[in-house]
Amino acid sequence: MSECTHDCSTCGNKCSKESLMAPANKASHVKHIIAVVSGKGGVGKSLITSMLAVTMQRRGYKTAILDADITGPSIPRLFGLGTGTVVGNEQGMLPVETKTGIKVMSINLLMDEETKPVVWRGPVIAGTVKQFWSEVVWGDVDYMYVDMPPGTGDVPLTVFQSLPVDGIIIVSSPQELVSMIVDKAINMADLMQINTLGLVENYSYLSCPDCGKKIKIYGESHIDELAAKHGTEVLAKMPIDPSLPGLCDKGVIELFENDALEGAADRIEELMK
Repeated sequence: MSECTHDCSTCGNKCSKESLMAPANKASHVKHIIAVVSGKGGVGKSLITSMLAVTMQRRGYKTAILDADITGPSIPRLFGLGTGTVVGNEQGMLPVETKTGIKVMSINLLMDEETKPVVWRGPVIAGTVKQFWSEVVWGDVDYMYVDMPPGTGDVPLTVFQSLPVDGIIIVSSPQELVSMIVDKAINMADLMQINTLGLVENYSYLSCPDCGKKIKIYGESHIDELAAKHGTEVLAKMPIDPSLPGLCDKGVIELFENDALEGAADRIEELMK
């Protein structure tokens, strides 16, 4: 067999994408899986992941977060979840639930210390992500969000090949450099035949507390041109909300009052139908 290029459309081998899928836990019934990705770190991907899960949970859906950022997990901190809190039964590991019932699995929930580094090689990290899918009893879930590490390395490749992902949401910021990074993320999704549901721009602007004027701290946005270039859409332009860092630090992100992602949630509902 020739070396896999991951481009199934030009492949002559008889293997199929289905053959690479990791089996779901027998007690898991997940309707939709959406991966939240970014080409670089620091754009607020985990924050967007958490806020989307909270938004859909508020709408009455059963939501979950699979934290695939093994070496840099931040989801437990955002929700105030403690370390070493995962338990199991004969069916597998049980996800930890947040105060509002969002199911979460993250490597930090298995560690005895939050700051202990995960010094593993790529194949071990990728295997852990597959275990979070196959060995966790997710139960009934309407929307699962996969918080991905930045870049286009082992974990994104594993998620795209091993999980039945419905599509990805790409998180970016207004800087010109990010356009190139977003191109890479979309091109990887296309290569893996994964649908790009849309783009979310974080740090788009700051609203002046006195006059309401939008102050574009990071410069003019290019997100609309970028979406048009790739035939996708802009799901949201997130303002800089000074209240969010405090909520994240206190582990109470479920209390946020920002409605900037409501339109994105509407569109996700439409696309998943």
